[in-house]
Amino acid sequence: MNIVLVEPTIPQNTGSIARTCAATRTPLHLVGQLGFDISEKAVRRAGLDYWPYVTITQHRSWEAFQSSGTAKQCWYFTKFSDKPYYEAKFEPGDYLVFGSETTGLGKEFLNQCPAEALLSIPMDEPGVRSLNLSNAVSIGLFEARRQLTLR
Repeated sequence: MNIVLVEPTIPQNTGSIARTCAATRTPLHLVGQLGFDISEKAVRRAGLDYWPYVTITQHRSWEAFQSSGTAKQCWYFTKFSDKPYYEAKFEPGDYLVFGSETTGLGKEFLNQCPAEALLSIPMDEPGVRSLNLSNAVSIGLFEARRQLTLR
C-alpha cells in the first residue's frame, strides 16, 4: 500500500500519518503545495523519533506524481462518493489518496478520477463535515491491510 496526501495543510496530521506509515512500512507521498515545511518542528514532533522508518516522496504537483509512473491503482477518499471504503477490493501496491484537511479532494480533481475508484467513510451525523485526516488515513490503510491479510 501507499498513502498519498494532496496538499496537506496541518503539520501535526502529516506527522501522525508519517508515524502510522512508519509502523506499517507504508510509503508516504506528499503532493503539491504543503501548508508547512516538512522540516517544521510540529511535523517532526508528531512523528516522534520514527522518521528514519518512513519513506517519504515529495511530488511538486499531481501531474508530477502521475508522470512518475509509480501509481498503479489509486483509490480516492472523498465525502462525495456513495461507495463505502470497505467495498473496495484493495490489492498490494495500491495508492490511497486523500485531500487536504480543509478542502479534501476538490470537485474538479474528482471529476478526472474513475467513479468506481471514489470511496467514502460513512458518517451518521450530517452536521459533521469530515473526519480528522490522520484518522481517515488510518481507517483506509487498516481496511486495506485487513483485506490483504485475509487472502
